[in-house]
Amino acid sequence: MQSFMDIIKTRRSVRKYEDTPVADDKLNTVLEAVKWAPSWANTQCWEIIVVKDAAIKQKLQTTLPAKGQPATNAVVQAPVLLAVCGKLESSGYYKSQVTTKFGDWFMFDLGIACENLCLTAHSLGLATVMVGLFDQDRAKEILQVPAGYEVVVLIPLGYPAKETSAPKRREVAEFTHRNTFGH
Repeated sequence: MQSFMDIIKTRRSVRKYEDTPVADDKLNTVLEAVKWAPSWANTQCWEIIVVKDAAIKQKLQTTLPAKGQPATNAVVQAPVLLAVCGKLESSGYYKSQVTTKFGDWFMFDLGIACENLCLTAHSLGLATVMVGLFDQDRAKEILQVPAGYEVVVLIPLGYPAKETSAPKRREVAEFTHRNTFGH
């Protein structure tokens, strides 16, 4: 069994998938990991749309740019496509008022939930890639997402067609500061 740090270090963004279906128990475990993600005041501002229908995946593929998006094929190739949506004006709000300098906190909470999702998938032998470069408004229309919610990221989920190596990472000392920035 892999250690947690091994799972973190070996997870990759995968853009080529086998056509092997994802078993429901594995999919449910991945979704359970989202359930347990922390969020601002436990708002749990996420909604996940599980897309297996090939026609819907093809429509969603058209929301990606024609050039410059390496995950274009992954959206239709992976057996499961997860559309991660965020509820607006919930996370980071108190009595209907935004409470942070950065406004609505839903993107932060969704990031945590997506990391839980991706690491859990990897621990189960599954692969993912977070796709953020697409026409969110068109995807929202295709997926019939109601007002007050946004489609933030599409995550293909399946078995990797090939292994990939890790890109170079900065050393801890390169991004760590002590007491003040620059020290």
